[in-house]
Amino acid sequence: MRKFQIKVDGKTYEVEVEELGGNESSAGTISAPQPIATKVKEEPVSHKVAAKVSPAPAVAGEEVVAPMPGKVLQLKVSEGDSVKEGDTLLILEAMKMENEIVANASGNVKKINVAANDMVDTGDVLLVIG
Repeated sequence: MRKFQIKVDGKTYEVEVEELGGNESSAGTISAPQPIATKVKEEPVSHKVAAKVSPAPAVAGEEVVAPMPGKVLQLKVSEGDSVKEGDTLLILEAMKMENEIVANASGNVKKINVAANDMVDTGDVLLVIG
């Protein structure tokens, strides 16, 4: 028996699975899969689930999205600020590293969808430049 820990819909389960030998019979054909008995033990999830940033209302302009999941440490701009392509907009902490998120276009900051200490996922719209 081998033990595995799996996560389904936010719940953690410990599963024991019996590893069987090859499924080929002596005639060289593959036999039908055999049901395998498993033991499943539900364990409480002990870590906190971060609050997800709600989807932003549509604002016309160039969206700046999170390239990776992480925590917004510091905003370097405010709504209405003028930015140039390549300017630092915010600092995103991911895997204990501080990453500068830069403007992908020049213009004015139309909408900021995050605040310091917010947790974001890959692809979340952080702000809009128009």
